[in-house]
Amino acid sequence: MKIVSPNRYRDVDAFRARWKEIAPELDLDDEVESPGPLGSAIEKGGWALSNRFAVHPMEGWDAQSDGFPSEETLRRWRRFGQSGAALIWGGEAFAVREDGRANPNQLFHRDRDNTCRALESLRSALASGREGIGEEAPRQSITGLQLTHSGRWSRPNRQGASPLIAFEHPILDARVGATSDQILSDTDLETIAQRYVEVARCALDTGFDFVDLKACHGYLIHELLSARARPGRYGGDLEGRSRFLRDLIAQVRSAVPGLGIGVRLSVTDVVPFRESTDGAGEPDWPGSESYEHGFGIDPQDPLQPCWDEPLQLVSMLQQAGIDWLNLTIGSPYYCPHRQRPAQYPPSDGYLPPEDPLVGVAQHLRAARRIRSEFPDLGLVGTGWSYLQEWLPAVAQHEIRNGYQDVIGLGRSMLSYPDLPRDVIHGRQMPKKLICRTFSDCTTAPRNGLLSGCFPLDDHYKNHPAAADLKIAKASAKQSSREGKNG
Repeated sequence: MKIVSPNRYRDVDAFRARWKEIAPELDLDDEVESPGPLGSAIEKGGWALSNRFAVHPMEGWDAQSDGFPSEETLRRWRRFGQSGAALIWGGEAFAVREDGRANPNQLFHRDRDNTCRALESLRSALASGREGIGEEAPRQSITGLQLTHSGRWSRPNRQGASPLIAFEHPILDARVGATSDQILSDTDLETIAQRYVEVARCALDTGFDFVDLKACHGYLIHELLSARARPGRYGGDLEGRSRFLRDLIAQVRSAVPGLGIGVRLSVTDVVPFRESTDGAGEPDWPGSESYEHGFGIDPQDPLQPCWDEPLQLVSMLQQAGIDWLNLTIGSPYYCPHRQRPAQYPPSDGYLPPEDPLVGVAQHLRAARRIRSEFPDLGLVGTGWSYLQEWLPAVAQHEIRNGYQDVIGLGRSMLSYPDLPRDVIHGRQMPKKLICRTFSDCTTAPRNGLLSGCFPLDDHYKNHPAAADLKIAKASAKQSSREGKNG
């Protein structure tokens, strides 16, 4: 399948024609205003923001071995501050336990003193980035910390995967080498919950406005939402499968009453994919069989969302006092083409089986669906980076029409942290800095290297790890060729 990158559409009409082929109900604005809707203030759910941009939490791969931020980590946080985004949603995925890290160089909670020191350094780096942009810094802003346990995708040391799972999965168990004796017990889960509370206390004490209880991308809380086959309090029906998240919200609120709580939620999922013989992704599930192992999936057509349970869950979260949701879909581990639309796959991925604009459209549709049912919730949307030059025009259209409240940016902040400020102030976006979804920011850490934008950020272009990345990519290509040749 030939994919036309968004930057190849030379005018609004040409891009609009393709955009509406993908999703007839979607559109974009002809001109981006300054400051316009994206530079407008919003007060909602107790939060006051002076613009409509957010920095998504990055899953860092560059902390020190003791879990303390490295200079690479602090550079990233300074650049988050430099962005001018009024909302820092989580900033960094902070593991609540060492064995719950997704990689050996992820920030993690050791004890109160060390965690508070680490969080103070992150806040200081963010503040210095904002000070550097002077009057362009947001007048009203909110900063959060994302709390996570990687569950099935735990890899806390360089010996390989060390999964801690919520239930047995017929496909994903084999991918990570999980066995039934690695299922977390109810007592295990309750012990993990206490660690969330401990980090939340440190977050409040070091000046964070809220914590994000990460319920997305296949990690522990998200996986529990699919644990239909799990017995006991935390499985079975949706009441049981959502209990850990709902109890956690209540525990954090009770123990740390001055701290806000948000949830980043994979509101729908997709059946796991694998690389086909031609290199493109294909479903790793027999089309004739019902798929009962995902959240927000139609079991009879697991490439499509089923909204019954997601809408029930969002209602539960709203009743639990959650006023802001950060919406995403799927997982980068088993359906990256939908979760993180890209033209170029990471070294352990597959070629996109569809125009990546389809994945972008699915993210926007998810936000629209939640907005239609829950107009009072604050919503942060995802899936924006692949739009490239067209990101501001599509984002302005969605914000102007009230389909979501804030535009969340992830990968694009690695290559071009000034994007929010430039858009708000009417400056042209430099083509050489716009994220082109080369996926090196994923390929590098998947090969044990630090994560950054090696193609576009001079800091990483000239980093010693750049040479190692080239070797890793060449090795991955060779292995793929050998595998296809049998």
